[in-house]
Amino acid sequence: MPDLAYLTLEYLATAVILLDDESRIAYLNPAAEHLFDVSEKNLRGMAMQQVFNHTEQLGSAMRQAVSNNASYIEHDLTLSTPAHVKLHLRCAATPLQLAKAYLLLEFHPIDRPLKLAREEQMLDQTQASRLLLRNLAHEIKNPLGGIRGAAQLLEQELERPGLREYTQVIIQEADRLRSLMEKLLVPQNATHYSSLNIHEVLERVRSVVLAEMPEGLEVKRDYDISLPALIGDKEQLIQVMLNIVRNAAQAMQGNGLIVLRTRVAHQITLVKRRHRMAVMVQIIDNGPGVPEELRDKIFYPLVSGRADGHGLGLTLAQDFVSQHNGVIEFDSEPGCTRFNVILPLP
Repeated sequence: MPDLAYLTLEYLATAVILLDDESRIAYLNPAAEHLFDVSEKNLRGMAMQQVFNHTEQLGSAMRQAVSNNASYIEHDLTLSTPAHVKLHLRCAATPLQLAKAYLLLEFHPIDRPLKLAREEQMLDQTQASRLLLRNLAHEIKNPLGGIRGAAQLLEQELERPGLREYTQVIIQEADRLRSLMEKLLVPQNATHYSSLNIHEVLERVRSVVLAEMPEGLEVKRDYDISLPALIGDKEQLIQVMLNIVRNAAQAMQGNGLIVLRTRVAHQITLVKRRHRMAVMVQIIDNGPGVPEELRDKIFYPLVSGRADGHGLGLTLAQDFVSQHNGVIEFDSEPGCTRFNVILPLP
């Protein structure tokens, strides 16, 4: 295919794969790399059935296109990506009469309108949650000061030094809750944006979680070291990743595998805005998965799958990511839960 044609495909928002006459991958454009979460360099020369699962429908569409020498459209195609994510797609297969490109496949996610609707709903939910949390923080902060003061006075009256251990617990927990309430009350314009390396954020999170759970937990890295610098609030992003990773570790009771993966996403729409490039951080665990009854409300405040959870971790994470004009997505099944944090690049 002429270089100009390849250049045109590079800038298409539609995912395109070119196959040779033996159904091996000759080319993927950036939109296809993002859609299937793969690298074109790694897949070039591989057969389609080696890369994707559930290819019976796709194989039928390809045969129809070749036998009729005309475009064939499969309106409801299910493909499983190399990362074991199922996608619902519309696929157009078009024969080509070129030396290195025998068949052109175009893929359109048929759930994109639903995705946009979910993102819009999530944005509305984030704003409502932010207001609820700020009101809640105001109501909680003042009584905490009274509790702390009463514990200090009680400590001075205790004759047995050993009992002061209990008042110290009250004081420390009151301080911890007060610190949390102050975070909830910080206005959005108080964030401190600067250029940062997302891998420094993830390394900080990794060290904290491994220090908390030193036995039984494995945290693997799968970083794309070519990622450009991100503009963001480093402390907020550390809190985002820490909340998600800590949730995963606690769901597995400190025994299991967590993978921290970074990739570039090309030509992506985030909350109705088109971005040429974005950073995608994937946090993947092999735990029991998110319970079915919590999946639609996992980002709601005060919703937790643990008896001792406060249900604010993912709400805060979603709020902070929203302030960075990004989104959090997740899919979950027993043995594989994946959170995607997508942040636009400048």
